[in-house]
Amino acid sequence: MAQTSNAGSAQQSAFQRVMLAVDESEASLRAAEYTKAIFAGRAQIRLVTVAQNPRTLFPLGATTQGFLAAAREEIVGDARAVLEKVEAMFAGTELEFGLVDLSLHRGNTADALLATASHWNADLLVMGMRHHHGLLRWIEGTVSEPVARRATCALLLVPEDCRVPTDRPPARMVFALDGSACSFAGLRTGLQLASPDALLRTVYVMDRAVHLFDDGAAEMLESAYLEQGCTALERATRICADHGRVTETAMIKTQKTHDDVPHAIVRDTAEWNGDLLVLGTHGRRGLARWLLGSVAARTARLVDTPVLLARSAEAAAE
Repeated sequence: MAQTSNAGSAQQSAFQRVMLAVDESEASLRAAEYTKAIFAGRAQIRLVTVAQNPRTLFPLGATTQGFLAAAREEIVGDARAVLEKVEAMFAGTELEFGLVDLSLHRGNTADALLATASHWNADLLVMGMRHHHGLLRWIEGTVSEPVARRATCALLLVPEDCRVPTDRPPARMVFALDGSACSFAGLRTGLQLASPDALLRTVYVMDRAVHLFDDGAAEMLESAYLEQGCTALERATRICADHGRVTETAMIKTQKTHDDVPHAIVRDTAEWNGDLLVLGTHGRRGLARWLLGSVAARTARLVDTPVLLARSAEAAAE
């Protein structure tokens, strides 16, 4: 396996060091295909997989040391096979490789991926994502959600049931804004993935699903959202213009009942035929900023397109 990477024109992108986390799942293969389409020859790419500790897979006391040693050898062999399979997809592209053996390291798969990304100074972590649970599938919610919550770099999630092609760069990009510094940082970051002919759409969601206020208070809150949304979309237009790009803008609304912001974002993305959704987030502070809390995570669980969760030092310092 080659051990170096051709960074190509990576200096033109926010993402110069891209770490692709893989396992044997179809979700990982789609993530690998998407990574190749966007970053091959333009960024340094590192393939990383995690070999599970057999002690966590079998009941305590039910196995012998010999059995555990044989199981570990088989698990590590399977992990190497995964790396070789994904490497073949990147024929002609120089790659780096990493295999984390949890028999030798403390923690779980999410811990291992986060530590590896941090140690390698990754700008972007790419993972496959499945929307339903399954035994021993580390790439699912039990891994992708804690990684999304704790990662310090940007995260690109590619769902297994993705409705858009993953063998080409995005052509119709949707940026969801909430008016915060984080969402604008996400816009700036996402623009660096946009090809010259990609179509752009920025949206602000007016949350009308108010349950705790009377009609008068709800109208006042809706008016405030409208003003904030107009300001956010105007600023987004200026940011795109500063990057030499034109974006269409839209103020979208949730239904007054049985609806929420994540569903509104995903619904609008599908209706516009968007093929990449970009959310700016740091995952913690900002009680009144819906993109900074659980909205980004809940949206990621619903999407049927790739989703970029973009973080930045500027946003984190807000």
